[in-house]
Amino acid sequence: MNENCPSSSQEETPILDALRLSSLQNGAAFYAPGHKKGKGINPRIKDLWGGQIFQADLPELPELDNLFAPQGVIEKAQNLAANCFGAKQTWFLVNGSTCGITASILAVCQEGDKIILPRNIHQSAIAGLILTGAIPVFINPEYDPIEDMIYSITPTALETTLQQHPDAKAVMVLHPSYQGICGDLKAIAEITHKYNIPLLVDEAHGGHFAFHPDLPPSALSMGADLTVQSTHKVLGAMTQASMLHIQGNRINPQRISQALQLVESTSPSYILLASLDAARQQMALQGKQLMTQTLQLAEMARSKLAAIPYISILEFSPQPGFTYLDPTRLTVNISQLGITGYEADEILHQQLGVTCELPLLNHLTFIISFGNTPEDINKLIQGFTTLVSQSPLSSPASPAPQLLRSPASPAPPAPLSPRQAFFSPKETIPLTASGDRKLRGNSPICGELICPYPPGIPILMPGEIITPEAINYLQQVLNSGGIITGCSDRTLKTILVITDN
Repeated sequence: MNENCPSSSQEETPILDALRLSSLQNGAAFYAPGHKKGKGINPRIKDLWGGQIFQADLPELPELDNLFAPQGVIEKAQNLAANCFGAKQTWFLVNGSTCGITASILAVCQEGDKIILPRNIHQSAIAGLILTGAIPVFINPEYDPIEDMIYSITPTALETTLQQHPDAKAVMVLHPSYQGICGDLKAIAEITHKYNIPLLVDEAHGGHFAFHPDLPPSALSMGADLTVQSTHKVLGAMTQASMLHIQGNRINPQRISQALQLVESTSPSYILLASLDAARQQMALQGKQLMTQTLQLAEMARSKLAAIPYISILEFSPQPGFTYLDPTRLTVNISQLGITGYEADEILHQQLGVTCELPLLNHLTFIISFGNTPEDINKLIQGFTTLVSQSPLSSPASPAPQLLRSPASPAPPAPLSPRQAFFSPKETIPLTASGDRKLRGNSPICGELICPYPPGIPILMPGEIITPEAINYLQQVLNSGGIITGCSDRTLKTILVITDN
């Protein structure tokens, strides 16, 4: 039994058990979905997945409870999850962490309110700003130009920002980053709470932290008021299944429930809900054991990759913005190979049977979980061995431009809030014309949210001034084989801007 889950009832799976019973009932179904427990499903899908999964694809029947007004099995399962993860209250999410991040901003901000965020926040937070009309106050996270790696914001930077904006209504941070990098969240929580405002944490990649002492501390254990975790990313839930947790009294639970009704489907998938229930039970009963196995696999990968020349592994290096590193997140620097991370990813995936989580210009990041095996690690090592042997091995590639500037050289202030820009009239102009406008003294303002995906961190967002650094970076990503999302022109030959009038 995990020490975070002391109750013997953690062995129960209320949603999963109720869904199993309902799926076995043979009554005449005159309710959605239209395939009626798979009887009307396309045979090609049934041949691929089997018929049993469709028997469990059920709506909110009376015995299955209601996600937005839980009084039965969903309420019980969420209470068990709160107990397991150390929260006061937990909500199950079937629209991913995206809806949880957006709802958390809706719950604490209204139009005109300021919220402090790191500039490398996920695009779901920008959606929250557009929906609320809140005004973002961005802090530039620490940047390592040698490693070409973005870290966390620092407590000092947050203190300075709060002194300048004492009327802010909340602070939101990342913990961890995509690469598993965590900042000094305990100090950030203490500073935030001095101003009697809540700390919201995008912990999408840290749902496993509570289950082993060799992992970074969880956000709740370090004082976060709210955290959103993608249970599907690192634990055993199905894709799109996440959780939102709160503790303390700085956030009104009813506001969270109301906000989720705005951004979450009114037809929730019980298959996803049951997977959250099962993932919680699995971690409650076996969490430490499973994470021990995962850490052993990660160490095996690190030690063997370290012996391969011309690549390097991101290791823990205490410095501002870098207080912890998740050892199950493996980031490999391939800049000495003479190819980009996008090219390396394509070779590994298409030719060598190894697929990473996140390719960037100079790095590849891999998620190691308890779903991996020693055979997977061996294939990873063999993949990199072959990749290195086939690479040009030219001089180190130039690091990506430092788009996220240090606090000493802040980014230009946004003339419009994301909401104002979203609803402003726009026009499409050639990308080269954006530079012409600046020469005429009329800096172009971005009218769309543009970001490489993954990781889904906006490089330009509605309301920001379009800078040459941003355009150069996006073009580098595009020319190197990366994917740009959000822009109306995926070739990036034109861009949507706010009109002058």
